[in-house]
Amino acid sequence: MNSVVDVIGKQDETAWEKIWSPYDAATYRAVLEKLFKDDVVLEIGAGDLRLAILMAQISRKVYAIEIQRDVLELQSQSLPDNLIVLNEDALTFPFPIDISAAVLLMRHCTHFQHYAERLKNAGCQRLITNARWGMGIEEVLLQLNRIPYRQAQMGWYACWCGSAGFKVGAAEAYSPEMDLNIQEVINCPQCVVC
Repeated sequence: MNSVVDVIGKQDETAWEKIWSPYDAATYRAVLEKLFKDDVVLEIGAGDLRLAILMAQISRKVYAIEIQRDVLELQSQSLPDNLIVLNEDALTFPFPIDISAAVLLMRHCTHFQHYAERLKNAGCQRLITNARWGMGIEEVLLQLNRIPYRQAQMGWYACWCGSAGFKVGAAEAYSPEMDLNIQEVINCPQCVVC
């Protein structure tokens, strides 16, 4: 059996996005809880369509984009009429302009900002993802105005570039409430590195 390093290769750090990695039922449930019956959803990296089929039971319409045809072929059941499967590259394929929510389950995503900007430009309101924190599910409001990192207070932040972290400050200024608030920022220290 090949290791992950063998699969992605040592030189291709973006190959993580090409590895199909299904998630557990709890993760899918967390995504489904954030959807509404009037949503038109775009799933980026839909894999074997398990989540897309579940989302189609809740939402008005679901677009499922998956680049790997062999992964799509794992799906053997008939698909709901409101599920549109696209065997395309989500980095370049034009996103539909009727989407209200998008789903990006990709813990090792290296193109978060690219996807977020394209979704925002398509008029999408919400991105349901685990890409910035690498765990759990968050809902990113795509049309929200973000503050520059330098204006952020001490505490947790999540940046438009896809990075997340804790902005340090004086230890005596810390309060437990800081753990409940995530500041949406732009131009964090990782933006320079990215």
